[in-house]
Amino acid sequence: MIKRYRGQPLSLFLRIIVDLAAAITVFVLIAVVGYILVKGIPNLNLSMFAWKYTTDNVSMMPAIINTLSVTAVALLIAVPFGIFSAIYLVEYAKRGNKLVNLIRLTTETLSGIPSIVYGLFGYLMFVVALKWSYSIMAGTLTLAIMILPLIMRTTEEALKAVPDSFREGSFGLGAGKLRTVFRIVLPSAVPGILAGVILGVGRIVGETAALIYTAGTVTGVASGLFSSGRTLSVHMYALLSEGLYTNQAYATAVVLLIVVIIINAISGLIARKVTKR
Repeated sequence: MIKRYRGQPLSLFLRIIVDLAAAITVFVLIAVVGYILVKGIPNLNLSMFAWKYTTDNVSMMPAIINTLSVTAVALLIAVPFGIFSAIYLVEYAKRGNKLVNLIRLTTETLSGIPSIVYGLFGYLMFVVALKWSYSIMAGTLTLAIMILPLIMRTTEEALKAVPDSFREGSFGLGAGKLRTVFRIVLPSAVPGILAGVILGVGRIVGETAALIYTAGTVTGVASGLFSSGRTLSVHMYALLSEGLYTNQAYATAVVLLIVVIIINAISGLIARKVTKR
């Protein structure tokens, strides 16, 4: 490598910095995942997957079911609104429109707001004002609002990445605006859109602060959208905060890691299949 960059000391220095940063990132990732697996796998047992939570088994099965339901409902709410909003901003709104610029500035600002602020908003809006009490629905809507800016921005960038020649070719063949958007542009942008959805799923599954204020910490499976229940991340936080189930919290972290990996793998598989088509 030194011979390759002979006479270019700055390029060599930058290459070393890049390689070092990549190595540190990989090392930290492996260290974190390895630590969780080493501490958590020995504490996994069948009793932790019992249907009903007790202080003896500290079952995480209700939390797993609640996590899947919260994730599914939040995506059903946030993804359509995020995608359709991005389609309007990119394909229909006039370029340079002040309202469009304001919307983009707002979404970027909302993306940087801490989750605890969303939790307080959800608590005041859904739990107190609408009198839904602590419920899965209150937590789900809070999470949907939280990931909406992320999905909007990633979808917008994915649509912008589609070459204009695709649109021009479709118009040249006689297709209308709506048909061009949904049959040509949107399918071409699906991989980028799914990348945003994957990031949104990761934020939903790992969210704790917003759900403590809205969904609550009930240990059982939520009987409905307006019943309280805890997700895996809240379950892990509760076990650690009590100080009596540290080992079980590590085991929960392993399951949470596996759930995220499975969801990301499924999303990636869908993206690859859509891209091939």
